[in-house]
Amino acid sequence: MKRLLKGAQILTRDACLQNGYLGIDGDRIDYVDAQPPQVPYDETKDMTGALLLPGLVNGHTHTGMSLLRGLGSDLPLQQWLFDRVFPVEDRLTDEDLRLGMELSMLEMLASGTASFTDMYMGADYCAPAILAAGMKANLCRPLQSFDPEEDPMTCRRMREMLALYDQWHGAGNSRIQVDFSIHAEYTCTEKMVRAAAEEAHKRGVGMHIHLSETAAEQQNCIQKYGLTPAQWFDKLGAFDLRAYAAHGVWLTAEDRALLRERGVTVVHCPESNLKLGSGVADVPALLQAGVSVALGTDGAASNNNLNLVEEMHLVSILHKGIHRDPTLLSPRQVLTMATESGARLQGRSDTGVLIPGNKADIVAIRMDRPHLTPAIDPVSHLVYAAQGADVSMTMVDGAILYENGEYLTMDRDRILFDARRAARRLWG
Repeated sequence: MKRLLKGAQILTRDACLQNGYLGIDGDRIDYVDAQPPQVPYDETKDMTGALLLPGLVNGHTHTGMSLLRGLGSDLPLQQWLFDRVFPVEDRLTDEDLRLGMELSMLEMLASGTASFTDMYMGADYCAPAILAAGMKANLCRPLQSFDPEEDPMTCRRMREMLALYDQWHGAGNSRIQVDFSIHAEYTCTEKMVRAAAEEAHKRGVGMHIHLSETAAEQQNCIQKYGLTPAQWFDKLGAFDLRAYAAHGVWLTAEDRALLRERGVTVVHCPESNLKLGSGVADVPALLQAGVSVALGTDGAASNNNLNLVEEMHLVSILHKGIHRDPTLLSPRQVLTMATESGARLQGRSDTGVLIPGNKADIVAIRMDRPHLTPAIDPVSHLVYAAQGADVSMTMVDGAILYENGEYLTMDRDRILFDARRAARRLWG
């Protein structure tokens, strides 16, 4: 079907069209202009009063953890993980993991996220829910190993990671992609990291890791190996492919230069890092060093939401205050982090920008709200004033998945009921 969206403000890479026209043919954009097209469309949808932008990309999250929302709040990372999170995670069933992902997708769709990168268990069981919902996802089964003698090819987690790739990579017309993942330096052995990197390289997929999230992680790695976590991962081949690293709070100048050289994207998760007291990644220094930066929410257990519009607002003002420089991180830069840079880290070259030929991953934000009036500078309003609740439509591959509070592909009431019941069992 060919659908024409008309009357909206449209954010292109370099401009904002007023009363523009955006044409969609099937799952791709085929027209973007301030003037009406000369060819007919099957359906015309009046979007007057809306701002159209690319679908947001959540570059790092753990969707199953939405059932753990608020668990162990106000604890430092290591205590939070080992004393509160890991014991509850041990009780998660496959059904719990699917429910957690469904609950997360409800939240993400309603706040404009079209695609997400998930690092969690049970991804093979969750994949059908993603296909049914219509979203895009890069799935990663994280690898952990504490035994230096463990054989990588008989390791249960490694086998699950390989099986996930074999079964689901490219599913749903490539809406599902499978990347490899190493949880972190402090949860994996050198032998396992090297083997995972080799297997990922053979398949041409990406590598998703946690990197330098806390000062303790950075310092302990230097004490153990004489290397920073970034140098350690690079030595073991984890950066010899498309790689992306969540957090990057405690990177050195040498680390930043290394990441730039290797083409590693850092996924900035400001709200989670602040809540856990881990610190703040030096995003201006990363950008100045030429490192690509995307945005992520982390999991709902440490954020405690998956609202990428909120992350855009926070990152836009956080670094201005820290560096006492209001010129840092323009709204355009922040929007790029949440869209094009996130799509790039996922290996998706055909989304993240509203141009003909790209996939029709589109978000509409209502601009007729009191806090968005007058709409003198739509890009500025999007980053500094908009709320996730201002999203009126989320479209993926030309299909509308969420519109005006209604989910068109998901059963909201069933998911909320089942999620509450599962949480009572897990927390009780």
